[in-house]
Amino acid sequence: MPCPRFTISGPDNFGALRHMLAGRTAAASDAEDKVRHILGDVAMRGDEALIELTSRFDCKTFDAACLRVSAADIAAGVAAVPASDRAIIEEAADNIRTFHAAQKERSWWMPSADGTMLGQIVTPVDAAGCYVPGGRGGETPLISSLLMNAIPAQVAGVPRIVIVSPPRQDGSLNPYILTAAKVLGLDEIYRVGSAWAIAALAYGTASIAPVDVVAGPGNIYVTTAKRMLIGTIGIDMIAGPSEIAILADTSANPDWLAADMLSQAEHDPMAAAVCVSPDEKLLDATCEALVRRLADLPRNDIAAASLAHYGALAVVPDLSVGMELINAIAPEHFELCVADPWALVGQVRHAGAVFMGNHCPEPVGDYFAGPNHVLPTMGTARFSSALSVATFTKKTSLIAAAPGYIAAHGAKIARLARLENLEAHARSVECRFNDK
Repeated sequence: MPCPRFTISGPDNFGALRHMLAGRTAAASDAEDKVRHILGDVAMRGDEALIELTSRFDCKTFDAACLRVSAADIAAGVAAVPASDRAIIEEAADNIRTFHAAQKERSWWMPSADGTMLGQIVTPVDAAGCYVPGGRGGETPLISSLLMNAIPAQVAGVPRIVIVSPPRQDGSLNPYILTAAKVLGLDEIYRVGSAWAIAALAYGTASIAPVDVVAGPGNIYVTTAKRMLIGTIGIDMIAGPSEIAILADTSANPDWLAADMLSQAEHDPMAAAVCVSPDEKLLDATCEALVRRLADLPRNDIAAASLAHYGALAVVPDLSVGMELINAIAPEHFELCVADPWALVGQVRHAGAVFMGNHCPEPVGDYFAGPNHVLPTMGTARFSSALSVATFTKKTSLIAAAPGYIAAHGAKIARLARLENLEAHARSVECRFNDK
C-alpha cells in the first residue's frame, strides 16, 4: 500500500485527511537563527559576506570577479544549449507572456458633477529580484521558475529585473538558466544563492543594488529569509511543499492518475498527492499503478516517502461530496479528471489552479500553457492567489477636490474628525471654508 486510504461520508469526517495534510510544516526555529545571523552579516559586510558564504557553501574558488555574470559568459551558455531546446523555451515564454498580458491593470479615474476627481494610479515597482534555485548542484536548472517570475514583472513594466542563482562547484551557472535569461532579454545576473542572496536583494551591497520585490522558490533558508524580510521588501508568497488533489470518476485512467500523483510526490518528501473518487475500483487500480510506476522512478525514494506520509486515496459517496472535500483542502493544483469537468468547475471555490479533464495533467501548467505556476499552498488558496502581474505593481489612490466640494462637505468631514478626537484634522478642512 503506497499511501493511506480514507473512506469519507461527508464534511463531518473530512478532519482526518485535513489533519494529515496540515502536518506538512517544517520546523524552522533552527533556520531562523541561522538566517537572522546571515541577514545581519550581509547588511553589515555586503559583498565581503556574499563572497565568503558562497565560497564556503557553493564554490571554493569564488571571488569578487565571479559575482556578476558577464556578457561573454551569457553568450557561452547560450551557445551550449541546442537550438531546439531554446525554441521550446521561447515558445513557453511567449505563452506565459500572452496569458499575463491579459492581467495588466490600467490607471483609471472618474469625474463627478461637483468637480471631484477620484481614481487609481497603477505603477510598477522600480526593481524586482528573481531567485532561481540551482537544484542538485546546478544540474536540474529551474528554467520554468525564471520564466514564471520574470515575465509577469516584465509585463508589469518593471524597469530593472535582477536574477540571482547559486553557482555550481566550478563557479558557473547552468547554461539553460543563462539561455532563459537571454530569451527574456535579462542580463543583470549574479552568482549568489541561499539566504544571503535574498539579503543582498533586500539591503543592497556595493555590487548589487537593492530591489523592491523578490520572487522565486527556494529551500527553507531562502523561504525563511523572505519571510523575515517582509516589510523591507515585497515578496511573492511563502510557499509550502507542493501538492496535488485529483477528483476522478469512471472516465479516468488509473495509470494516468498515478502518474499525476507522482508528478508532485517526486518534488519533496513533504509534498502531498491526494486522489478522490466515488469509484473504489478506480482507486484500487490507481493504487496498483502507483506501485508499478514507483518501481522505476528515478526519484522513487522521495516520491515513496511523500506518498507514505502525505498521500491519500479517498473514497467519497459522490462527486458533490468530492467537491466539498476539495474545497476544504484548498489544494495548490486541482485536477478535475471527470467526463464533464465544465459541469463541476463552477463548484470550485478554493484552488490555486484547476486542470480540466483527463488530457490536462498538472505539468501542462507548470511549464508551457501560460498561467503562473507559483501558487498558494497549505490551504492558503482560501484567501490568496497565484503570482501575477499585480505582484509587481502598486496602486495609488488619486483624489482631486474642487472648492465647491469643501463648501458642500467640509462641515461633515470636520464632524467625523472630531468624533475621533482629531481636532487638527477638522481645522485642516475648516480653514478652507472659514477663511474669507
